[in-house]
Amino acid sequence: MSEEIQKLRKRGVKVIPGSVRRPDAVPGSHNTPGTEEILCLQPIRGLIALRALGLAVRRWQKISGLLSRVLLQGKESPMRRVKALLHTWLGAYYAVLLQEHHVDHIHVHHGYFGSWIGMVAARLLDAGFSLTLHGSDLLVHRAYLDTKLEGCRFCITISEFNRRHILEHYPGLEPAKIMVSRLGVDEPRVAFQPEGTRAGQHTFTLLSVGRLHAVKDHAFLVRACTRLRDRGLRFECLIAGEGPEREPLESLIRNNGLQERVRLLGHIDRPRMDSLYARADVVVLTSRSEGIPLVLMEAMIRSRVVVAPAITGIPEIIIPGKTGFLYEPGDLQDFVNRILFLETLLHSEDRYARSALHWIQHAARVHVLHNFGRRENLNQFANQFLQRIATEDRSSSHEDFVLQQI
Repeated sequence: MSEEIQKLRKRGVKVIPGSVRRPDAVPGSHNTPGTEEILCLQPIRGLIALRALGLAVRRWQKISGLLSRVLLQGKESPMRRVKALLHTWLGAYYAVLLQEHHVDHIHVHHGYFGSWIGMVAARLLDAGFSLTLHGSDLLVHRAYLDTKLEGCRFCITISEFNRRHILEHYPGLEPAKIMVSRLGVDEPRVAFQPEGTRAGQHTFTLLSVGRLHAVKDHAFLVRACTRLRDRGLRFECLIAGEGPEREPLESLIRNNGLQERVRLLGHIDRPRMDSLYARADVVVLTSRSEGIPLVLMEAMIRSRVVVAPAITGIPEIIIPGKTGFLYEPGDLQDFVNRILFLETLLHSEDRYARSALHWIQHAARVHVLHNFGRRENLNQFANQFLQRIATEDRSSSHEDFVLQQI
């Protein structure tokens, strides 16, 4: 998100980054703007809260349709409706905070509850509204998404799969309203060797990178490691990431006697990730839901072999047998078979088999460079975004535009 903000600022757009809560900066992260620049909703202040109520009452007609949707339509639970009412008030609160900035457009970088807040604020300020949908906010947690999509000027999403999903499930939308803006990664500064050419590499190494969250399903990976061990494979599995599932995973590793084979590394900062990628024979992903994960792009541009489930937008980056390998989602044995097959190829004496694998690694790298380059995709995002928010009665210069991101 911070890179998109900087790209728009370079085009002359005044951008005010915003957040409901003050974000906790992750060491080594480049995805969060400096916290001193972020306009945060919390902590709530009493006087502004009263002004927010007054604004909502005065401009009642601007949000009456949203309140009608919350109270009278849909199949949401009572608790979900109560939360939506609270978020409506928070939207009015945010509008008060933004009034002095004369915002022209509000863009929300996800489809969760912050997008409802942003939509309400935009209506109260007579500003444009748009949002970006990634993965779980579209496929899993999609409360009131019909209203958000109907109310936005345009919607950005990160894969063709997501775009098709939106148009199939919300057929009343104008197709031109939904645009695809791909994510991207940088080419590494150090050269990575193909698998099978690194001297001294004896233990077959699996690497998984991602937050320890239930949707990432690292438990699936641990269970697969149990089967790999029972099949006599000599291997190690490294899991980089931190999150709420750490304790359950530690228990699962102990209960399956995998302490010597599966290691939870915790959060790994960016400078140390290259050494992990260099160590890995295969980079695996076992998520239940994803957009197009950056970890796959990072691995592929570093000439790593990748294995991931055939879900959502992943087949747009992993072409089976050409740029990587896919397994049937949820099929533990299919995943295990893929890993055993790759281990056999990597240690094969057949030069043809090893050459075929090297070609896959090369094709993966080229595929990412050509389609998922960070700089090119950021430029395309900025071009598309500015075209969408530009209107005929504004000048061709974008110096007066203000973008609010939540």
